[in-house]
Amino acid sequence: MTNGQGRGRRGIRLPLRAKFFAFATLLALVPLGVVSVNLIQIARDELISAANEELTTVAGQFALDVDDAILGQYLAPLSVIRNGVDSPDLDVPQKIALLTLGIAELPDVKALQLTVAGSDLPVLITDQDYVAELRAAGVADPASALRTPLNDLQMMAREGLMGRPVVERMEGTGDWVATIALPLANQLSGRPVILSARIEMSTILNLRDRNPFNARGDIFLVDAAGTAQLVEGTPDLSARDSVAEAAALIDGAARAIALRPYVAADGTPTLSAYAFPSSMPWAVVTELSEESAYAVVDDMTRSILIIAGLGFFFATIGAIFFAQGLTRPILRIGQAAAAVGSGDFSAATRVPEHGRDEIGELGQRFNAMVRDLNERLELMKFVSQGTVDAIKRADEQGISRGGARRDLAVLFTDIRGYTEFSESVPPEVVVEMLNLYLDTQTRIVKSHGGDIDKFIGDALVAVFDGDGKEARAVASGLEIQAAMQGLLDERPDWNLQIGIGIASGVVVLGAMGAQDRMDFTVLGSTVNLAARLCSKAEAGAILVNTSVREAAAPGGVAARFTALDPIPLKGYAEPVTAYEVTAADDA
Repeated sequence: MTNGQGRGRRGIRLPLRAKFFAFATLLALVPLGVVSVNLIQIARDELISAANEELTTVAGQFALDVDDAILGQYLAPLSVIRNGVDSPDLDVPQKIALLTLGIAELPDVKALQLTVAGSDLPVLITDQDYVAELRAAGVADPASALRTPLNDLQMMAREGLMGRPVVERMEGTGDWVATIALPLANQLSGRPVILSARIEMSTILNLRDRNPFNARGDIFLVDAAGTAQLVEGTPDLSARDSVAEAAALIDGAARAIALRPYVAADGTPTLSAYAFPSSMPWAVVTELSEESAYAVVDDMTRSILIIAGLGFFFATIGAIFFAQGLTRPILRIGQAAAAVGSGDFSAATRVPEHGRDEIGELGQRFNAMVRDLNERLELMKFVSQGTVDAIKRADEQGISRGGARRDLAVLFTDIRGYTEFSESVPPEVVVEMLNLYLDTQTRIVKSHGGDIDKFIGDALVAVFDGDGKEARAVASGLEIQAAMQGLLDERPDWNLQIGIGIASGVVVLGAMGAQDRMDFTVLGSTVNLAARLCSKAEAGAILVNTSVREAAAPGGVAARFTALDPIPLKGYAEPVTAYEVTAADDA
């Protein structure tokens, strides 16, 4: 009765392998489902972002291309011609020749005209090949078709359109032609003169028609009325939300690139963007249906579902093998632990140590633990409990490792030419030199209240603490350089000098290292900075950071601080500001 009640309270016992299999299966299924949904959403979001970026980029770039064509290919050359014609140094035949040359050199310019106020006979130079095309198209008087009437020029002057293209279609050929008028500064017989040009818009048409975006979407040029320009029939597009919004902004001051998704009249969700050329009162409108933009999402969804199904199948198979491989050694360790708990430390309690994973490492540690326990149990037969307690007290009273934050100045020195020197003289001379140089530097550092932290080969690391630490570190560096110069004078054959780096700031000071082998030293970014400055210092030079200069410069030490260009240092993302220190009486 009691046993039955116990089994009832414990409930159904699930084997460890079944738990691992269920866990592994869920671990494979849940991430796959979450990843699949997230990938689809991410893909759609990325496509939306990419489509929006493409629309705004195409609109903005095409607006720039229009400006480049108008300003670079049309207006700039016409300004040069206008300036030449306006020059009093040219006579009439030379000005006519300049207009003729302009027609020859500018293929899109079909006519150049000089109009004098009050005169009915302007000077007109035309492209004869284009005149022939007009005649072939049935235009009876090509010259009249290419001439810009005085009334049109006056209208352009009134409406502030001088220097801006006014576009219309050429009768007969249907070509889109822009008129650009530029007033001359000098008058002729007291009357104003205007240079005007008739320009065929083939360059801009080619830019639009050859744009790769046309394979997926549409590019429109519309005026303030929402009428499409440079297309057959000049359709009215003002009913489209994006066109209406862009057209309303053409005459305004705010004409930035903008994105405008909307639903077309036929119910098609459409993405649209618009931008504005600065050279003419038009807007560039780009449109792309959402169906075209997101067509790849459906294909991606199908691919993800197929991959997820295959992944789940193989994950289930893998979970079976994973559960068996993981639980077998764990169960073996559990059996061995039960044997050890009963006092059995024989070889039978050892577990297999196969495998290079955590399970294999666990087996190794378990076996080592069993051996140590057995050894300690045997050792307890030979020592008293008082000895064990003494050992424990010694462990508790041992030196603890750790450090504290301190604000110090750190000085690094390094002997320049040491490698070449050590390779050219006997080792005994190298030791003699190091002892002399390091002893001299140590004496100077201590005389300025510094402390030697360590020697690293031919390098010395010192720290300065307390008031005036930066000034004392700089004074120590100057005295070291002076002493090293004295040694160089005594032993010129050694040809050795010192580079010094000094930095101040927060460091970590304390006991660090292994439990049975420690070192009391300083660590931190300030120490690294001093070492980097030392490595950059030339022979006989001292480099300091900004905090040393600010603390030591105001009367703290007789020295000059010369700002250097920021120095790139290893381990620092940005170049570091440094100063070179010289004695105050140095040139």
